[in-house]
Amino acid sequence: MRAIITVLGKDNMGIIYNVTKIVSSYSVNILDISQTIMNSDIFAMVMLVDTAKMQGEFKELAADLKAYGNQAGYDIYVQREDVFNAMHTI
Repeated sequence: MRAIITVLGKDNMGIIYNVTKIVSSYSVNILDISQTIMNSDIFAMVMLVDTAKMQGEFKELAADLKAYGNQAGYDIYVQREDVFNAMHTI
């Protein structure tokens, strides 16, 4: 199964490092990552991950990422790819 991780917030050093550290701690494989800095201070990242060999529960991964986001001041959303696609299909 694949999932989409979205991160939004003020640009700051270590965002990618901290998010990928959490993701890798669950043995989740990062398939693709796209990030940009908008208007010189707004960080936006979308990550496609493969959870097929994940160690732990999907809801735990999502909760850990959300907790990091809350602590660091980022909005982090984690969705299964099928849910993401269903939400973005007309």
